[in-house]
Amino acid sequence: MAHAKRSLVLRTAGINCDAETVRALERAGSQVELVHLHALLEAPALLEGASLVVIPGGFSYGDDVSSGRIFGLELRHGLSSELARFVDGGGRVLGVCNGFQVLVESGLFEREPGSTTIPPRAIALTNNISARFECRWVHLKGERCAADWIEAGAVFPVPMAHGEGRFVTLDEATLARLEAHGQVALRYVKADGSPATGAEDNPNGSTAAIAGLCDRTGRVLGLMPHPERNLDPWNHPEWTRLRAHGIERKQGEGQGFWDRLVASLPVLV
Repeated sequence: MAHAKRSLVLRTAGINCDAETVRALERAGSQVELVHLHALLEAPALLEGASLVVIPGGFSYGDDVSSGRIFGLELRHGLSSELARFVDGGGRVLGVCNGFQVLVESGLFEREPGSTTIPPRAIALTNNISARFECRWVHLKGERCAADWIEAGAVFPVPMAHGEGRFVTLDEATLARLEAHGQVALRYVKADGSPATGAEDNPNGSTAAIAGLCDRTGRVLGLMPHPERNLDPWNHPEWTRLRAHGIERKQGEGQGFWDRLVASLPVLV
């Protein structure tokens, strides 16, 4: 039986952005089920009929070992084959902030399409270059990438809040490979869309100002900022000033991110 763009939102101890994520997906037209990670580990068949799996932001397991490490290893050792088949069958996986960290740890970004083998990691999300937690608004720009639902060239404001969000690669060859395969999905930029030049625009110091990454299929995507925290006009810190200048926003720019994602989802059986 087909389900109309059904999404699974995974939660576990420390995840705290699940409610906002569910709201964003439902507003975008998806049927959403909030599922505990352990339930999915025990019954991977829950993936059947789903179009999307989302890992929200938060501090899974308190980030006690490293951000997203435990959650990511649970996926890597308990669900890697099932998630690989899910993605190769057309399913999508999204990770936001801590969810991005989880997906990096899981190895899904570096997997060869069609393979259930997870290679050694050559990418990481590590401590911000400022060596402190950064909580502020930034601007993202969509890149032309394998995730074709990302609007290339579009610039939008979005809040970020993390201590380990600096994207790094093992070496220059790894970065070149990501670029060549169209895996760089989002970059930090200035408000006018020009390249980020310093900490004000790229607060965590990510390599090549990378804020979001996808896998080679374009079906797995992760980003550090939180589009689910900019769903309504009044979520923006300057919304009253924008109105005073005659700029009316019917919804937060982050909702558009979720709308495009859900519109692009396949209906799986």
